[in-house]
Amino acid sequence: MNEETVHFISGASHALNSHRGVETRNAIGLAMPLARTTAMQSLTRFEELRRQVKAVKQHTIDNLHYYLSCFEREALRNGNHVHFVRDGNEMNSIVLKVCQQHDARRVAKGKSMVTEESKLSTYLERAGLNVTETDLGEYILQQAGESPSHIVVPALHKSVDDVRSLFFEKHELGERELKGAPELVAEARGILREKFLQAEVGIVGSNALIAENGYSMLVTNEGNGDLCANLPKVLIVCTTIDKLLPRGRDAMAQLRLLARSATGQNITSYTSFYSGPRKGEDLDGPIETHFVLLDNKRSDILNSDYAEMLHCMRCGACLHHCPVYIAAGGHAYGSVYSGPMGSVLTPLLTSLEQSNALPNACTSCGRCEEVCPAGIAIPDLLRDLRHDEHQQKLSPARWRLGIRMHAWLSSRQGLYQLLTRLLIPVLNVIGRKRGYLRRLPFAGGWMSMREFPTPQRKTFMQQYKSAKGRRRE
Repeated sequence: MNEETVHFISGASHALNSHRGVETRNAIGLAMPLARTTAMQSLTRFEELRRQVKAVKQHTIDNLHYYLSCFEREALRNGNHVHFVRDGNEMNSIVLKVCQQHDARRVAKGKSMVTEESKLSTYLERAGLNVTETDLGEYILQQAGESPSHIVVPALHKSVDDVRSLFFEKHELGERELKGAPELVAEARGILREKFLQAEVGIVGSNALIAENGYSMLVTNEGNGDLCANLPKVLIVCTTIDKLLPRGRDAMAQLRLLARSATGQNITSYTSFYSGPRKGEDLDGPIETHFVLLDNKRSDILNSDYAEMLHCMRCGACLHHCPVYIAAGGHAYGSVYSGPMGSVLTPLLTSLEQSNALPNACTSCGRCEEVCPAGIAIPDLLRDLRHDEHQQKLSPARWRLGIRMHAWLSSRQGLYQLLTRLLIPVLNVIGRKRGYLRRLPFAGGWMSMREFPTPQRKTFMQQYKSAKGRRRE
């Protein structure tokens, strides 16, 4: 059993034993799907729009080299610098080099899963830079020294009391009460405002790159992205090559699905398009802008059977609707990307050997595919990863042996029915008093977290034949 497997099992167990965490995630599992459903009701063309966005995204990744060239040409024409990087280390090096070229010491950073992926903040801090996460959730986690537990709501696992205690510890502001969330937000706003004004470099992510004009689209609900992009003299946009879309209208179509799926809003509070550095007549904005476009195995995914995963908008809808994520929480996944989308993406970005527990953390209920605004067949991809795991012999030998034995038995109808006819009455007698079974042979691990309902005295086939005989009479 590898380290990732152990981490997920132990992490999930810890999450299930945290009463407050269970309550928080259960509330999210009720509130967020309801908000999404309500928002989608105002979108009468949801399925049509989803098919349209999916077709555009598929066309884009099928012609990714062409659209990357178009974006680079237009971005350069707008006065930007464009960097294509192979992995997280190369991206971190480029960003640090830009900061050093401007003698920057202070960085204001917006929320970005890509920079979480490369651990950019840690890299810059080790080089002596002062990096401040300006998204409120990310700022809270930075002060706590923790990682995000959700791709949209990173501090989902933190309560108001947690944040209050943290601010008392980290902010040297003297005696104060901080009674509730509004006061906590106001205190954070006051501190972050100074960080925006002092920063020499701003770093943000991107929700879409537009090939026809070289623009970048960013959506936020706090406005911190715009402050990171416009107040410092240098702006660095870190994103991945799969964020490309051909036209501005495609980005707006995607936005209509993204906002509703992520937070239940018709549109986010701030939707911004960044074209490049300020021109002569502009009163504000950066004097220099860089786009850093990360591959980090996206090209490998593009050329694999899992290319559909590159359609993902990072909305988090699959997390909100996933019973496993709601039970286990984001930290159990041991990755930047959690929930169903993370269970597919993490093994592709790291290795299946390292993360083979994640595709198995799925009940195959199919809710993730139903709500995915990109229409990604996540359950199918997870099953494909399980198949790859079996083919590569990454699962325990006893599991593979058990599957082979089950397949052998299931293919022999007469023997299968004979054994079930003999076994079912025995299980009925054992569990009849309680109504459920606590143990089953060769299934100790599976039964450790489950109770198996007591079966009836006869198998389904016995009951079917009996009912069929009565109908004939």
